[in-house]
Amino acid sequence: MQSKLDQLYMQSKNGNNFYKLTKLMESEENIRLAYRNIKKNMGSHTAGVDGKTIADIEDLTVEEVVTKIREMFKWYEPEKVRRVYIPKPDGRKRPLGIPAIWDRLFQQCILQILEPICEAKFHPHSYGFRPNRSAHHAIARANHFMNNKGNGYHYCVDMDIKGFFDNVNHGKLLKQMWTMGIREKKLLSIISTLLKAEIIGEGKPIKGTPQGGILSPLLANIVLNELDWWISNQWETIKTIREYTTHKGARRALMRQRKNLKHCYMVRYADDCAPRRRVQVA
Repeated sequence: MQSKLDQLYMQSKNGNNFYKLTKLMESEENIRLAYRNIKKNMGSHTAGVDGKTIADIEDLTVEEVVTKIREMFKWYEPEKVRRVYIPKPDGRKRPLGIPAIWDRLFQQCILQILEPICEAKFHPHSYGFRPNRSAHHAIARANHFMNNKGNGYHYCVDMDIKGFFDNVNHGKLLKQMWTMGIREKKLLSIISTLLKAEIIGEGKPIKGTPQGGILSPLLANIVLNELDWWISNQWETIKTIREYTTHKGARRALMRQRKNLKHCYMVRYADDCAPRRRVQVA
């Protein structure tokens, strides 16, 4: 699958749109890869609402697994999601949604194809839930700004988006995926159905991506990607005056505008971010 995933990345980098992704997702190679990835995840031994784990799938042949996943792509009806609560250090509880094992395998098939497409569009300084990135990379970048006294950055503002995962707007998310070039309506319909999977004791959600789902971290990064680039384009990645225009009047206007720009850099890990703000010191 690696050559196909690399090709998707390059096509996305070039601004291509994608219309037939489900064919790749239901290919035998992709399903086999998804099965291996799910199997090595410790969460695969946690049962969903149907009481099944990866052990129940291990008894099936490859052909049976492939057939089952392909049937799910033809008509997807997710199982109900089991709700569990994990204690937080401050005494509160974090709600997690545990999908059925077949839904997790199905989501993994989708994730593997969407990830390289989205990675090509994500900001280089978001570090949460992305391949080959970790909290250590975010800390290293933060330390870079804090330890480099000559750059003039003196303030670190720590931000956390309250209840982010529970309040994601489904319609906005699907529009952002469309903007990224994911234009297959069948796939967008599947993701919409997946987001509305009924949670035991709570009914069908009208917003949010349940923490604990395979796709939730990627979908969360898609939502926050616009925030990353908006802040970045305030200073870090804004075009230079010469790149922006060659017209003298417009250049002078941009120079005046540039004085009011926010001199900051952002480091984001999931829904936690810390912009570094520059101030003039007399």
